[in-house]
Amino acid sequence: MKRKIFFLFSFFTIVILSGCATTPDSVSEIASYLEDLDSEEKFSGVVLIAQDGEPILERAYGFANRDYAVSNQLDTKFNLGSMNKMFTAIAVMQLVEQGMISVDDKIIEHIPGYPNQEVAEAVTIHQLLTHTSGMGDFFTQEYREASKDRYKELADYLPLFVDHHLHFEPGTRSSYSNAGFIVLGMIIEQTTGKTYFEYVEENIYQPCGMTDTGSYEVDRVVANIAIGYAGNLRNYGDVSSNLSVLPFKGSSAGGGYSTAHDLLKFSRCLRNHKLLSSEFTDLLLEGKGSSPIPGMEGEYAYGFMVDTINNHGVVGHGGHFPGVCSMLNIYMDLGYTSIILSNSTNDCVRVIIKIRETLLNQAVN
Repeated sequence: MKRKIFFLFSFFTIVILSGCATTPDSVSEIASYLEDLDSEEKFSGVVLIAQDGEPILERAYGFANRDYAVSNQLDTKFNLGSMNKMFTAIAVMQLVEQGMISVDDKIIEHIPGYPNQEVAEAVTIHQLLTHTSGMGDFFTQEYREASKDRYKELADYLPLFVDHHLHFEPGTRSSYSNAGFIVLGMIIEQTTGKTYFEYVEENIYQPCGMTDTGSYEVDRVVANIAIGYAGNLRNYGDVSSNLSVLPFKGSSAGGGYSTAHDLLKFSRCLRNHKLLSSEFTDLLLEGKGSSPIPGMEGEYAYGFMVDTINNHGVVGHGGHFPGVCSMLNIYMDLGYTSIILSNSTNDCVRVIIKIRETLLNQAVN
């Protein structure tokens, strides 16, 4: 069986596992491949594959800080890129389950002072969650030219997109929208009276025991954190850090930090219905329509990409940004979790391909 891999600016999802138990030989083959990449400086990051919640492969490679030759460790914190959208979607669905909001509500019902009333009266929470709102991005030319310390709170991003017209009538198409997830974060704030960051800390990270996960300011001193790098890692002269292009702080659209083990805790938490009831977990992860990225197979749920391979469901989300390459996939009926976190722009892609090919070949054999 062959499946395509699609890789775009702010989101990707890769399917890598099939319906059989992982053998020691396949794990050894993947580990050997990673060692070869490391010897050629072609991968910097952490790989973790778990079966039934327990790691069967976990490795760290490359440097978290190349200036001081500080190596990545299994507990190094990596930028997640768009993977934070999973946390935002769960936070929204927690409020839906509590009856505080509905997915059919319009923006205007929860942010009455939203600066663009026409958009606020047209777009629903469901459409924001599924990238069918018609809203666009905030990584605009204005963002690229601005001082990044302007973007500390969610509302600080509004000037980057709030006056823009919708790209299409809400609900008629899908198109990936970071701006839409900023608005979702603002709805969480308006509904709960807490900042977005406080809410996800108290209602997602703490219940799951995710003590190494959060959104950190770029000038904050954080222990054991990976700096993102773009360029050819084998040539120091071609490498630059991503600190100048990162937002000052992560947001409800992405840019937070976590570790492989914290993401494994998150996977367990989600599967064991510690964040949402069984009913609302199913609603969260049920495919709602086509992928928001043209050509990408599978469907988009609420903040998760979903697909079916060999009659087995796979859910997850990835993140991509200069100096960021991350991906989490959860195999709900097989008990597998795959996590790849890299602090280099494209490094995780070849690793995902190798893991997929190795395990699928094992399934065929």
